[in-house]
Amino acid sequence: MAREERFAEVADEAAWGAVVAIRQRVFVEEQDCPPEEEFDVYDESASHVLAYVDDTPVATARWRATQHGGTQVAKLERFAVLPEHRGGGLGRRLVAHVMSEARRAGHRRYLLHAQSHLEDFYGSLGFRAEGDEFEEAGIPHLRMVAKA
Repeated sequence: MAREERFAEVADEAAWGAVVAIRQRVFVEEQDCPPEEEFDVYDESASHVLAYVDDTPVATARWRATQHGGTQVAKLERFAVLPEHRGGGLGRRLVAHVMSEARRAGHRRYLLHAQSHLEDFYGSLGFRAEGDEFEEAGIPHLRMVAKA
């Protein structure tokens, strides 16, 4: 039986609770990120997305407008897919959806801080590494950029 997949903007407390639960499991528990770094002031102003499979929230991401190199960009952040839903392309579809949402809001340039081991994944989606590797929440990252 085919599973139904959909993406939705986070618009209420129940959906926000699902975002917190997914990020807590993936970043805080699985990757040992400090909670005070995972949940930050940008959560209030960013646009958040949930991915659902058969009406169960299984992945999340956020994006926000910011400046990079003197240019307005959409910064894509906090991509988290529950372990049991990895490997089937959901993460790729979530990135594409978030880029589409940012494009609809008028953005043509995208920025993200990718965990270094995901450079090829984001590269396959049109991102290219920019600058040196750096550490964020104790994990090696690369700044990556893309254009619409």
